[in-house]
Amino acid sequence: MEQFYFFLMLLFLSTLSLFILFFRHACLMMSPNLPPGKIGYPVIGESFAFLSSGWKGKPESFILERMTQYSSRVFKTSLFGEPMVMFCGSACNKFLFSNEGKLVRTWWPESVNKIFPTSLQTSATEESKKMRHMLPQFLNAKALQRYVGIMDSVAQRHFASEWENNSHVTVFPLTKRYTLWVACRLFMNIDDPNQVEKFAEHFNQIPSGIFSVPINLPGTPFNKAIKASKFIKEELLKIIKQRKLDLADGKASPTQDILSHMLVSCDENGQYMTEEYIADKILGLLIGGHDTASSTCSLIAMYLAELPHNIYDRVFQEQMEIAKSKSPGELLTWQDVDKMKYSWNVACEVLRLAPPLLGAFREAMDDFVFDGFSVPKGWKLYWSTSATHKNPECFPEPEKFDSSRFEGNGPAPYTYVPFGGGPRMCPGKEYARFEILVFMHHLVRRFKWEKVIPDEKIVSNPITTPAKGLPVRLYPHQA
Repeated sequence: MEQFYFFLMLLFLSTLSLFILFFRHACLMMSPNLPPGKIGYPVIGESFAFLSSGWKGKPESFILERMTQYSSRVFKTSLFGEPMVMFCGSACNKFLFSNEGKLVRTWWPESVNKIFPTSLQTSATEESKKMRHMLPQFLNAKALQRYVGIMDSVAQRHFASEWENNSHVTVFPLTKRYTLWVACRLFMNIDDPNQVEKFAEHFNQIPSGIFSVPINLPGTPFNKAIKASKFIKEELLKIIKQRKLDLADGKASPTQDILSHMLVSCDENGQYMTEEYIADKILGLLIGGHDTASSTCSLIAMYLAELPHNIYDRVFQEQMEIAKSKSPGELLTWQDVDKMKYSWNVACEVLRLAPPLLGAFREAMDDFVFDGFSVPKGWKLYWSTSATHKNPECFPEPEKFDSSRFEGNGPAPYTYVPFGGGPRMCPGKEYARFEILVFMHHLVRRFKWEKVIPDEKIVSNPITTPAKGLPVRLYPHQA
Protein backbone atom coordinates (compact mmCIF):
# COMPACT_ATOMS: atom_id res chain seq x y z
CA MET A 1 0.00 0.00 0.00
CA GLU A 2 2.82 2.39 0.87
CA GLN A 3 4.37 1.76 -2.54
CA PHE A 4 1.03 2.57 -4.20
CA TYR A 5 0.77 5.90 -2.35
CA PHE A 6 4.38 6.66 -3.21
CA PHE A 7 3.63 5.99 -6.89
CA LEU A 8 0.57 8.28 -6.76
CA MET A 9 2.61 11.05 -5.14
CA LEU A 10 5.34 10.65 -7.74
CA LEU A 11 2.75 10.79 -10.53
CA PHE A 12 1.16 13.89 -9.00
CA LEU A 13 4.49 15.70 -8.65
CA SER A 14 5.49 14.78 -12.19
CA THR A 15 2.18 16.05 -13.57
CA LEU A 16 2.46 19.23 -11.51
CA SER A 17 5.99 19.83 -12.79
CA LEU A 18 4.87 19.40 -16.38
CA PHE A 19 1.93 21.75 -15.80
CA ILE A 20 4.20 24.40 -14.28
CA LEU A 21 6.62 24.12 -17.18
CA PHE A 22 3.81 24.35 -19.71
CA PHE A 23 2.25 27.33 -17.91
CA ARG A 24 5.62 29.07 -17.72
CA HIS A 25 6.19 28.59 -21.45
CA ALA A 26 2.69 29.82 -22.27
CA CYS A 27 3.24 32.99 -20.22
CA LEU A 28 6.62 33.64 -21.79
CA MET A 29 5.21 33.23 -25.28
CA MET A 30 2.71 35.98 -24.53
CA SER A 31 5.47 38.61 -24.28
CA PRO A 32 4.85 41.40 -26.80
CA ASN A 33 6.62 41.64 -30.16
CA LEU A 34 8.43 38.31 -30.04
CA PRO A 35 10.12 37.03 -33.22
CA PRO A 36 7.95 34.86 -35.51
CA GLY A 37 7.89 31.11 -34.95
CA LYS A 38 6.20 28.41 -32.93
CA ILE A 39 7.06 26.47 -29.78
CA GLY A 40 5.93 23.01 -30.86
CA TYR A 41 4.68 20.50 -28.32
CA PRO A 42 4.42 21.34 -24.60
CA VAL A 43 7.77 21.02 -22.79
CA ILE A 44 9.36 19.05 -25.67
CA GLY A 45 8.98 22.00 -28.02
CA GLU A 46 10.73 21.41 -31.33
CA SER A 47 13.65 19.51 -29.79
CA PHE A 48 12.96 16.34 -31.77
CA ALA A 49 12.82 18.19 -35.10
CA PHE A 50 16.03 20.04 -34.20
CA LEU A 51 17.92 16.87 -33.28
CA SER A 52 16.48 14.62 -35.97
CA SER A 53 17.64 16.96 -38.74
CA GLY A 54 21.19 16.12 -37.64
CA TRP A 55 20.49 12.40 -37.34
CA LYS A 56 19.13 12.40 -40.89
CA GLY A 57 22.23 14.06 -42.31
CA LYS A 58 20.62 17.45 -43.00
CA PRO A 59 21.42 19.44 -39.85
CA GLU A 60 21.04 22.78 -41.59
CA SER A 61 17.45 22.04 -42.65
CA PHE A 62 15.91 22.98 -39.27
CA ILE A 63 17.42 26.47 -39.49
CA LEU A 64 17.19 27.19 -43.22
CA GLU A 65 13.59 25.96 -43.62
CA ARG A 66 12.37 28.24 -40.82
CA MET A 67 14.36 31.21 -42.08
CA THR A 68 12.51 30.79 -45.38
CA GLN A 69 9.14 30.08 -43.75
CA TYR A 70 9.23 33.18 -41.51
CA SER A 71 11.23 35.42 -43.88
CA SER A 72 13.33 36.37 -40.89
CA ARG A 73 16.87 35.91 -39.65
CA VAL A 74 15.55 35.52 -36.08
CA PHE A 75 12.71 33.22 -35.05
CA LYS A 76 11.42 31.71 -31.83
CA THR A 77 11.15 28.07 -30.91
CA SER A 78 11.45 25.88 -27.82
CA LEU A 79 14.32 23.44 -27.30
CA PHE A 80 15.28 21.26 -24.33
CA GLY A 81 12.49 22.69 -22.19
CA GLU A 82 13.47 26.32 -22.80
CA PRO A 83 11.97 29.16 -24.89
CA MET A 84 14.59 30.09 -27.45
CA VAL A 85 15.38 32.57 -30.21
CA MET A 86 17.46 31.34 -33.13
CA PHE A 87 19.91 33.92 -34.51
CA CYS A 88 20.78 33.24 -38.15
CA GLY A 89 23.26 35.20 -40.24
CA SER A 90 26.41 37.30 -40.14
CA ALA A 91 24.68 40.33 -38.59
CA CYS A 92 23.28 38.08 -35.87
CA ASN A 93 26.72 36.58 -35.24
CA LYS A 94 28.24 40.04 -34.99
CA PHE A 95 25.57 41.16 -32.52
CA LEU A 96 25.95 38.12 -30.25
CA PHE A 97 29.75 37.97 -30.36
CA SER A 98 30.02 41.72 -29.70
CA ASN A 99 27.63 41.60 -26.73
CA GLU A 100 29.17 38.67 -24.89
CA GLY A 101 29.08 39.48 -21.18
CA LYS A 102 26.95 42.57 -21.84
CA LEU A 103 23.59 41.35 -23.13
CA VAL A 104 24.25 37.63 -23.48
CA ARG A 105 26.24 34.91 -21.72
CA THR A 106 27.04 31.25 -22.25
CA TRP A 107 24.33 28.69 -21.55
CA TRP A 108 24.05 24.92 -21.96
CA PRO A 109 21.06 22.59 -21.52
CA GLU A 110 20.62 21.21 -18.02
CA SER A 111 21.54 17.74 -19.33
CA VAL A 112 25.10 18.98 -19.83
CA ASN A 113 25.35 19.97 -16.15
CA LYS A 114 24.09 16.53 -15.13
CA ILE A 115 26.61 14.72 -17.30
CA PHE A 116 29.41 16.99 -16.08
CA PRO A 117 28.45 17.71 -12.46
CA THR A 118 30.77 20.40 -11.20
CA SER A 119 32.32 20.87 -7.79
CA LEU A 120 32.43 24.63 -8.38
CA GLN A 121 30.64 27.16 -6.23
CA THR A 122 31.04 30.08 -8.64
CA SER A 123 29.08 30.71 -11.84
CA ALA A 124 29.92 29.12 -15.17
CA THR A 125 30.66 32.59 -16.56
CA GLU A 126 33.25 33.28 -13.85
CA GLU A 127 34.86 29.88 -14.36
CA SER A 128 34.99 30.44 -18.10
CA LYS A 129 36.83 33.73 -17.54
CA LYS A 130 39.34 32.01 -15.26
CA MET A 131 40.08 29.31 -17.83
CA ARG A 132 40.38 31.81 -20.65
CA HIS A 133 42.89 33.74 -18.58
CA MET A 134 44.90 30.57 -17.91
CA LEU A 135 44.82 28.81 -21.29
CA PRO A 136 46.78 31.35 -23.38
CA GLN A 137 49.90 30.44 -21.39
CA PHE A 138 49.65 26.96 -22.92
CA LEU A 139 48.05 27.79 -26.26
CA ASN A 140 50.07 30.86 -27.29
CA ALA A 141 52.50 30.87 -30.23
CA LYS A 142 55.54 30.00 -28.10
CA ALA A 143 53.84 27.03 -26.45
CA LEU A 144 52.41 25.77 -29.74
CA GLN A 145 55.84 25.75 -31.31
CA ARG A 146 56.89 23.24 -28.63
CA TYR A 147 53.77 21.15 -29.21
CA VAL A 148 54.30 20.45 -32.91
CA GLY A 149 57.15 18.01 -32.33
CA ILE A 150 55.13 16.21 -29.64
CA MET A 151 52.09 15.99 -31.94
CA ASP A 152 54.32 14.64 -34.71
CA SER A 153 55.84 12.02 -32.41
CA VAL A 154 52.37 10.87 -31.30
CA ALA A 155 51.15 10.81 -34.92
CA GLN A 156 54.10 8.69 -36.07
CA ARG A 157 53.44 6.10 -33.38
CA HIS A 158 49.68 6.23 -33.99
CA PHE A 159 49.97 5.59 -37.73
CA ALA A 160 52.59 2.86 -37.21
CA SER A 161 50.36 0.94 -34.79
CA GLU A 162 46.86 1.63 -36.13
CA TRP A 163 47.13 2.22 -39.90
CA GLU A 164 50.20 0.61 -41.42
CA ASN A 165 49.98 -3.05 -42.45
CA ASN A 166 46.18 -2.76 -42.67
CA SER A 167 44.24 -2.91 -45.93
CA HIS A 168 41.02 -1.61 -44.33
CA VAL A 169 40.44 0.77 -41.41
CA THR A 170 37.49 2.73 -40.00
CA VAL A 171 38.72 6.30 -39.86
CA PHE A 172 36.64 8.08 -37.21
CA PRO A 173 37.48 5.75 -34.27
CA LEU A 174 41.15 6.06 -35.20
CA THR A 175 41.07 9.87 -35.35
CA LYS A 176 39.49 9.85 -31.89
CA ARG A 177 42.37 7.77 -30.56
CA TYR A 178 44.89 10.13 -32.16
CA THR A 179 43.37 13.35 -30.82
CA LEU A 180 42.81 11.89 -27.33
CA TRP A 181 46.41 10.66 -27.21
CA VAL A 182 47.66 14.12 -28.19
CA ALA A 183 45.45 15.79 -25.56
CA CYS A 184 46.50 13.38 -22.80
CA ARG A 185 50.17 13.84 -23.69
CA LEU A 186 50.05 17.64 -23.76
CA PHE A 187 47.65 18.30 -20.89
CA MET A 188 48.75 15.57 -18.45
CA ASN A 189 52.00 14.11 -19.87
CA ILE A 190 50.33 10.72 -20.36
CA ASP A 191 52.10 8.92 -23.21
CA ASP A 192 51.05 5.32 -22.66
CA PRO A 193 48.57 4.18 -25.35
CA ASN A 194 47.07 1.63 -22.97
CA GLN A 195 46.31 4.30 -20.38
CA VAL A 196 44.84 6.53 -23.07
CA GLU A 197 42.67 3.64 -24.27
CA LYS A 198 41.14 3.34 -20.79
CA PHE A 199 39.82 6.87 -21.25
CA ALA A 200 38.82 6.36 -24.88
CA GLU A 201 36.13 3.74 -24.39
CA HIS A 202 34.37 6.03 -21.90
CA PHE A 203 34.81 9.23 -23.92
CA ASN A 204 32.95 7.53 -26.75
CA GLN A 205 29.81 7.33 -24.57
CA ILE A 206 29.58 11.05 -23.87
CA PRO A 207 28.71 12.93 -27.12
CA SER A 208 25.48 11.05 -27.88
CA GLY A 209 24.27 11.61 -24.32
CA ILE A 210 24.76 15.37 -24.24
CA PHE A 211 21.65 16.26 -26.24
CA SER A 212 19.72 13.05 -25.70
CA VAL A 213 16.40 12.81 -23.86
CA PRO A 214 17.55 13.35 -20.23
CA ILE A 215 16.14 10.09 -18.83
CA ASN A 216 18.58 8.59 -16.36
CA LEU A 217 17.60 4.93 -16.69
CA PRO A 218 20.02 2.04 -17.27
CA GLY A 219 20.92 1.62 -20.93
CA THR A 220 19.86 5.08 -22.11
CA PRO A 221 22.47 7.32 -23.84
CA PHE A 222 22.00 9.86 -21.04
CA ASN A 223 22.70 7.29 -18.33
CA LYS A 224 25.75 5.94 -20.21
CA ALA A 225 27.14 9.47 -20.57
CA ILE A 226 26.72 10.18 -16.85
CA LYS A 227 28.52 6.95 -15.93
CA ALA A 228 31.31 7.63 -18.43
CA SER A 229 31.87 11.14 -17.11
CA LYS A 230 31.98 9.84 -13.53
CA PHE A 231 34.55 7.16 -14.43
CA ILE A 232 36.81 9.62 -16.26
CA LYS A 233 36.70 12.08 -13.39
CA GLU A 234 37.60 9.37 -10.88
CA GLU A 235 40.59 8.39 -13.03
CA LEU A 236 41.64 12.04 -13.31
CA LEU A 237 41.56 12.40 -9.54
CA LYS A 238 43.96 9.45 -9.23
CA ILE A 239 46.32 11.09 -11.74
CA ILE A 240 46.09 14.42 -9.92
CA LYS A 241 46.95 12.85 -6.55
CA GLN A 242 49.96 11.10 -8.07
CA ARG A 243 51.13 14.29 -9.77
CA LYS A 244 51.01 16.16 -6.44
CA LEU A 245 53.33 13.54 -4.98
CA ASP A 246 55.64 13.73 -8.00
CA LEU A 247 55.83 17.52 -7.73
CA ALA A 248 56.65 17.29 -4.05
CA ASP A 249 59.42 14.74 -4.75
CA GLY A 250 60.83 16.72 -7.70
CA LYS A 251 59.85 14.00 -10.20
CA ALA A 252 57.61 16.41 -12.15
CA SER A 253 58.11 19.98 -13.30
CA PRO A 254 55.71 22.79 -12.31
CA THR A 255 55.70 24.02 -15.92
CA GLN A 256 55.59 20.72 -17.85
CA ASP A 257 51.87 20.81 -18.67
CA ILE A 258 48.50 22.30 -17.76
CA LEU A 259 47.97 19.83 -14.91
CA SER A 260 51.17 20.83 -13.10
CA HIS A 261 50.43 24.51 -13.65
CA MET A 262 46.99 24.15 -12.06
CA LEU A 263 48.43 22.35 -9.05
CA VAL A 264 51.06 25.01 -8.28
CA SER A 265 48.99 28.11 -9.13
CA CYS A 266 47.05 30.10 -6.56
CA ASP A 267 44.65 33.01 -6.82
CA GLU A 268 45.06 36.56 -5.52
CA ASN A 269 44.04 35.36 -2.04
CA GLY A 270 46.68 32.65 -1.96
CA GLN A 271 44.11 29.86 -2.42
CA TYR A 272 45.13 26.81 -4.46
CA MET A 273 42.73 24.96 -6.72
CA THR A 274 41.14 21.87 -5.21
CA GLU A 275 41.65 18.44 -6.76
CA GLU A 276 37.94 18.32 -7.65
CA TYR A 277 38.16 21.69 -9.39
CA ILE A 278 41.21 20.63 -11.41
CA ALA A 279 39.52 17.37 -12.41
CA ASP A 280 36.51 19.37 -13.67
CA LYS A 281 38.72 21.62 -15.75
CA ILE A 282 40.92 18.87 -17.19
CA LEU A 283 37.80 16.89 -18.15
CA GLY A 284 36.47 19.93 -20.00
CA LEU A 285 39.78 20.42 -21.81
CA LEU A 286 39.92 16.77 -22.85
CA ILE A 287 36.37 16.93 -24.20
CA GLY A 288 37.13 20.17 -26.07
CA GLY A 289 40.40 18.87 -27.49
CA HIS A 290 39.10 15.47 -28.50
CA ASP A 291 35.76 15.20 -30.32
CA THR A 292 35.84 18.35 -32.46
CA ALA A 293 39.33 17.78 -33.88
CA SER A 294 38.68 14.07 -34.49
CA SER A 295 35.48 14.99 -36.34
CA THR A 296 37.39 17.34 -38.64
CA CYS A 297 40.22 14.87 -39.27
CA SER A 298 37.77 12.13 -40.27
CA LEU A 299 35.76 14.45 -42.53
CA ILE A 300 38.91 15.69 -44.25
CA ALA A 301 39.64 12.04 -45.06
CA MET A 302 36.07 11.65 -46.35
CA TYR A 303 36.21 14.68 -48.63
CA LEU A 304 39.68 13.86 -49.97
CA ALA A 305 38.35 10.43 -50.95
CA GLU A 306 35.38 12.00 -52.81
CA LEU A 307 36.89 15.10 -54.42
CA PRO A 308 38.61 15.34 -57.80
CA HIS A 309 42.08 13.80 -57.73
CA ASN A 310 43.81 17.13 -58.35
CA ILE A 311 42.83 18.34 -54.85
CA TYR A 312 44.36 15.31 -53.15
CA ASP A 313 47.38 15.59 -55.47
CA ARG A 314 48.04 19.20 -54.44
CA VAL A 315 47.81 18.31 -50.74
CA PHE A 316 50.10 15.31 -51.34
CA GLN A 317 52.64 17.42 -53.24
CA GLU A 318 52.71 20.08 -50.51
CA GLN A 319 53.19 17.50 -47.77
CA MET A 320 55.85 15.54 -49.65
CA GLU A 321 57.92 18.70 -50.21
CA ILE A 322 57.96 19.17 -46.45
CA ALA A 323 58.74 15.48 -45.81
CA LYS A 324 61.66 15.54 -48.26
CA SER A 325 63.15 18.54 -46.49
CA LYS A 326 63.46 16.59 -43.22
CA SER A 327 66.37 14.42 -42.13
CA PRO A 328 65.61 10.82 -41.10
CA GLY A 329 63.93 10.88 -37.70
CA GLU A 330 63.61 14.67 -37.65
CA LEU A 331 60.28 15.86 -36.27
CA LEU A 332 58.00 18.45 -37.80
CA THR A 333 58.43 22.03 -36.62
CA TRP A 334 56.22 25.11 -36.43
CA GLN A 335 57.88 26.37 -39.61
CA ASP A 336 56.90 23.16 -41.41
CA VAL A 337 53.26 23.48 -40.36
CA ASP A 338 53.27 27.12 -41.45
CA LYS A 339 54.12 25.97 -45.00
CA MET A 340 50.96 23.80 -45.21
CA LYS A 341 48.87 26.65 -46.64
CA TYR A 342 46.96 24.75 -49.32
CA SER A 343 46.30 21.85 -46.93
CA TRP A 344 44.84 24.29 -44.40
CA ASN A 345 42.61 25.90 -47.06
CA VAL A 346 41.25 22.42 -47.81
CA ALA A 347 40.69 21.81 -44.09
CA CYS A 348 38.91 25.18 -43.77
CA GLU A 349 36.53 24.33 -46.59
CA VAL A 350 35.73 21.01 -44.87
CA LEU A 351 35.06 22.99 -41.67
CA ARG A 352 32.71 25.25 -43.62
CA LEU A 353 30.75 22.39 -45.17
CA ALA A 354 30.73 20.17 -42.09
CA PRO A 355 31.70 22.04 -38.90
CA PRO A 356 32.11 19.71 -35.91
CA LEU A 357 29.56 21.72 -33.91
CA LEU A 358 26.54 23.30 -35.59
CA GLY A 359 26.29 26.29 -33.27
CA ALA A 360 26.19 27.25 -29.60
CA PHE A 361 23.80 28.52 -26.96
CA ARG A 362 23.56 31.83 -25.13
CA GLU A 363 21.22 33.33 -22.52
CA ALA A 364 19.75 36.85 -22.52
CA MET A 365 21.09 38.70 -19.46
CA ASP A 366 18.47 41.44 -19.87
CA ASP A 367 15.60 42.42 -22.15
CA PHE A 368 16.82 43.68 -25.51
CA VAL A 369 15.58 44.37 -29.02
CA PHE A 370 17.17 42.98 -32.18
CA ASP A 371 15.89 43.42 -35.73
CA GLY A 372 12.78 45.07 -34.30
CA PHE A 373 11.88 42.02 -32.18
CA SER A 374 11.90 41.75 -28.39
CA VAL A 375 14.04 39.15 -26.65
CA PRO A 376 13.04 38.79 -22.96
CA LYS A 377 15.56 38.38 -20.15
CA GLY A 378 16.22 34.72 -19.38
CA TRP A 379 15.34 33.46 -22.86
CA LYS A 380 17.89 31.19 -24.46
CA LEU A 381 19.53 31.97 -27.79
CA TYR A 382 21.22 29.86 -30.42
CA TRP A 383 23.55 30.93 -33.20
CA SER A 384 24.04 28.62 -36.16
CA THR A 385 27.01 27.92 -38.42
CA SER A 386 24.66 26.68 -41.17
CA ALA A 387 22.93 30.06 -41.36
CA THR A 388 26.07 31.54 -42.93
CA HIS A 389 28.15 28.53 -44.05
CA LYS A 390 25.32 27.23 -46.27
CA ASN A 391 23.97 30.66 -47.25
CA PRO A 392 24.59 31.62 -50.92
CA GLU A 393 24.71 35.29 -49.91
CA CYS A 394 27.78 34.51 -47.80
CA PHE A 395 29.30 31.70 -49.89
CA PRO A 396 28.22 31.47 -53.57
CA GLU A 397 27.32 27.90 -54.55
CA PRO A 398 27.49 26.89 -50.88
CA GLU A 399 27.33 23.12 -51.53
CA LYS A 400 30.35 23.26 -53.86
CA PHE A 401 33.77 22.41 -52.43
CA ASP A 402 36.05 25.34 -53.21
CA SER A 403 39.14 25.82 -51.05
CA SER A 404 40.02 29.03 -52.93
CA ARG A 405 37.42 30.78 -50.74
CA PHE A 406 40.16 30.97 -48.12
CA GLU A 407 42.84 32.54 -50.28
CA GLY A 408 43.73 36.21 -49.88
CA ASN A 409 41.57 37.93 -47.27
CA GLY A 410 39.24 34.93 -47.03
CA PRO A 411 35.51 35.06 -46.16
CA ALA A 412 33.74 38.20 -44.98
CA PRO A 413 33.75 38.81 -41.20
CA TYR A 414 31.20 36.83 -39.13
CA THR A 415 30.35 34.47 -42.01
CA TYR A 416 32.90 31.72 -41.30
CA VAL A 417 32.44 30.67 -37.68
CA PRO A 418 33.47 27.04 -37.01
CA PHE A 419 35.46 28.32 -34.00
CA GLY A 420 32.87 30.87 -32.87
CA GLY A 421 33.84 34.51 -32.56
CA GLY A 422 34.34 37.47 -30.27
CA PRO A 423 35.44 36.90 -26.64
CA ARG A 424 34.10 33.35 -26.83
CA MET A 425 36.13 32.31 -29.87
CA CYS A 426 37.63 28.89 -29.23
CA PRO A 427 40.97 29.46 -27.44
CA GLY A 428 42.23 26.19 -28.90
CA LYS A 429 41.84 27.25 -32.53
CA GLU A 430 45.58 27.23 -33.29
CA TYR A 431 46.07 24.05 -31.28
CA ALA A 432 43.40 22.40 -33.44
CA ARG A 433 45.00 23.75 -36.64
CA PHE A 434 48.37 22.21 -35.76
CA GLU A 435 46.82 18.91 -34.68
CA ILE A 436 44.75 18.63 -37.88
CA LEU A 437 47.65 19.51 -40.19
CA VAL A 438 50.01 17.05 -38.52
CA PHE A 439 47.33 14.38 -39.05
CA MET A 440 46.94 15.35 -42.73
CA HIS A 441 50.71 15.24 -43.20
CA HIS A 442 50.95 11.63 -42.03
CA LEU A 443 47.77 10.46 -43.74
CA VAL A 444 48.43 11.69 -47.29
CA ARG A 445 52.15 10.96 -47.41
CA ARG A 446 51.45 7.34 -46.45
CA PHE A 447 48.22 6.50 -48.30
CA LYS A 448 45.62 7.02 -50.91
CA TRP A 449 42.27 5.53 -49.94
CA GLU A 450 38.73 4.94 -51.12
CA LYS A 451 35.43 4.77 -49.24
CA VAL A 452 33.93 1.35 -48.61
CA ILE A 453 30.45 2.96 -48.46
CA PRO A 454 30.29 5.30 -51.47
CA ASP A 455 27.19 7.21 -50.37
CA GLU A 456 27.94 7.38 -46.62
CA LYS A 457 26.12 10.32 -45.05
CA ILE A 458 27.44 12.95 -42.65
CA VAL A 459 25.33 13.13 -39.47
CA SER A 460 25.35 15.22 -36.28
CA ASN A 461 24.69 13.73 -32.83
CA PRO A 462 25.75 16.37 -31.66
CA ILE A 463 29.27 16.09 -33.14
CA THR A 464 29.39 16.00 -36.93
CA THR A 465 30.74 12.65 -38.12
CA PRO A 466 30.55 10.12 -40.98
CA ALA A 467 27.41 8.08 -40.28
CA LYS A 468 29.23 4.70 -40.29
CA GLY A 469 32.61 5.95 -39.06
CA LEU A 470 34.11 6.08 -42.60
CA PRO A 471 35.46 2.60 -43.39
CA VAL A 472 38.08 2.86 -46.15
CA ARG A 473 40.46 0.73 -48.21
CA LEU A 474 44.04 1.86 -47.87
CA TYR A 475 46.56 1.96 -50.73
CA PRO A 476 50.04 2.66 -49.35
CA HIS A 477 52.35 4.79 -51.45
CA GLN A 478 55.30 2.92 -52.86
CA ALA A 479 58.55 4.01 -51.24
